Amino acid sequence: MIAKSNFYVVKLKRNLLPLLFLGFTFCLLIFSQSNLSAVKSGLLLWANSVVPSLFPFFVATELLMHTNIITLLGNLLNRYMKPLFNVRGEGSFAFIMGIISGYPVGAKIASNFRQNNICSKEECERLLSFTNNSGPLFIIGTVGILMFKNTTIGILLFITHLLACITVGFIFRYWKKDKNTFTAISTSKHANQSKKTASFSNLGEILAESISSSISTLLLIGGFVVIFSSIIAIFKASGLLNSLTVILTPLFHFLNLDISFIQGIFTGILEITNGIHTISSIACKKISFNIILTAFLLGFGGISILLQVWSITSKTDLSIKPYVYGKLLHGLLAAFYTYAFMNIFPFLNFDLT
Repeated sequence: MIAKSNFYVVKLKRNLLPLLFLGFTFCLLIFSQSNLSAVKSGLLLWANSVVPSLFPFFVATELLMHTNIITLLGNLLNRYMKPLFNVRGEGSFAFIMGIISGYPVGAKIASNFRQNNICSKEECERLLSFTNNSGPLFIIGTVGILMFKNTTIGILLFITHLLACITVGFIFRYWKKDKNTFTAISTSKHANQSKKTASFSNLGEILAESISSSISTLLLIGGFVVIFSSIIAIFKASGLLNSLTVILTPLFHFLNLDISFIQGIFTGILEITNGIHTISSIACKKISFNIILTAFLLGFGGISILLQVWSITSKTDLSIKPYVYGKLLHGLLAAFYTYAFMNIFPFLNFDLT
């Protein structure tokens, strides 16, 4: 009897993905009208927000990878990066660009570092845990100014996001012990040999390669945005989201929270932009709760970005585990720091009376 049940479990595991994909295809047909609208919205979101904000940074990052900037930063910042994050100074490039550019630039650079032997496997996994972040343009501009209609909220969220990022990096300095340290250090001197060094003679070729690589990554991101917009639409149209709301309503009433947050939290865990937009639009006297939830989602990033990062790291031998653990911790710490700031500094308390 036990052997038979084990057989069914194994068979279910083997056929789970085909069943899920078949179910998704079936839902696309049944809820075609809502899916069509969701796909259009996803494409507009990608074209109007993602491409303008990320494409220039992707190209700039690719171009910089063809220069000696990584070596210069490595020599300059090694004294800070090694004791703080237990990664060599070259990792500062991923850290800085990850903060400036936003998702998923940090992960892309960490993966490039591994492919080009700039850092060891363990160092690149540590970089994954804290260098892939929301950028200031998205947090202050899109979330603060456009969604919450308040620049101060955007600045607060960016500061707490950055503090949480640094804290995660410090905690993950203990992630695994370095193996083959001598090999990693010696090969880092020749790390850029696999990438052509930019010069005036090959500038056109380098620029073309950088643009091509950036477009490929952007198309990948666009695909994820569209697919997850469609998945969220299916959850709404099928009534599954309403069922989840009904199930969690008693808990939210017990916590004295608006049940409208259920949809925002669920959507944000799947896809960050749609979730934050929903949460920011909820009318609530205790708006601090909206902001704290937003801080968590900004730090966590959502399953959509997780899969984007996974698709990037799959080309290397890097484990996705430090990224998953790091982003969950990042979200919790960002929410905690936001809560602390709003209670310590009275002018950051946005609750309505």
